[in-house]
Amino acid sequence: MQVTDPETVATYYQALIDRNPRFVGIFFVGVKTTSICCIATCRARKPKRENVVFYTTFKEALDAGYRPCKVCRPTENANEAPSQVQHAISLVRNNPKRKVTDWQLKQHKISPEGVRRWFKKHYGMTFHTFQRMYRINNALEELKSGKTATTTAYEAGYNSLSGFGYTYKKIIGQSPKNNNTMQNNVIVINRFTTPLGPMFVCATEQGVCLLEFVDRRMLETEFKDLQRLKKATIIAGENGYTQQAQREINEYFSGKRQIFDVKLDTPGTAFQQSVWQCLQTIPYGQTASYQQQAEKLNKPKAVRAVASANGHNRIAIIIPCHRVIGKDGKLVGYAGGLERKQWLLEHEQKFAAAQ
Repeated sequence: MQVTDPETVATYYQALIDRNPRFVGIFFVGVKTTSICCIATCRARKPKRENVVFYTTFKEALDAGYRPCKVCRPTENANEAPSQVQHAISLVRNNPKRKVTDWQLKQHKISPEGVRRWFKKHYGMTFHTFQRMYRINNALEELKSGKTATTTAYEAGYNSLSGFGYTYKKIIGQSPKNNNTMQNNVIVINRFTTPLGPMFVCATEQGVCLLEFVDRRMLETEFKDLQRLKKATIIAGENGYTQQAQREINEYFSGKRQIFDVKLDTPGTAFQQSVWQCLQTIPYGQTASYQQQAEKLNKPKAVRAVASANGHNRIAIIIPCHRVIGKDGKLVGYAGGLERKQWLLEHEQKFAAAQ
């Protein structure tokens, strides 16, 4: 929301003048004279106090009509993990079988408290929960490859098979001994940064099942529905599909990709599936109305149903619901925010015109 408390505004403005890095991501400042949105450390010439307004999230600044500054790139620098957090994550990914302790973090000159705060704010979990999920995800893959639960447990750093079994069952929902009798019981989730803000990507062994901006409305409901439909548990981790999706999305934002190749796993009704498939036929750089989509599906009277199915799409950008507009040509109905929708359409039209 917009910050109106006089003392807080004064503090934020001083932080802007001082380029105080402690306030990066805490506030976003809109400059009235240029319609530009910046973060605290922006190197651009500082505006006068009467020409700025502060917001607590970048989306709110976007909603108010401000564009991201090309100097400080607020969506990238404010939402990207700080260097210490990135280092901590690297320690986990490079050593998935070993617990990274607070002592080890300190040995790498990383503040455990700072890492914990960042994870709680941006992942909704503690750093130790995050790495425990990574270890279990790694163990899951090894069990699927044929390793025994005992071997996997001790290689994962557990001192007892019972301790490993308890943690595994708590996260996965079943005993590691029953692993071969179950399939599709895990959805891995990872977070990455884009020019329009951070996104979550989720994937099963069949493909990407969710790709959303982290501030999307009703995101928690989407997570619950996805776990129910797939009879699966969401845990922090990566697989080939999450990595491919991140790579292709980065190529999309850089203007190097117009068609996506990553495999999708989209649980839903037969009608929803048909709507989502129809969305993928809208060419890059073009738009279609809900009415046109309904007619393409041979259901010209099902405009509202098409719009509803469109709204239940869990895979932003790749299934391009942002290309659907109102019958009158106006932008309507985008859970990521109409400003993002406008940005995406302009982005595609620019690169389509350059072909």
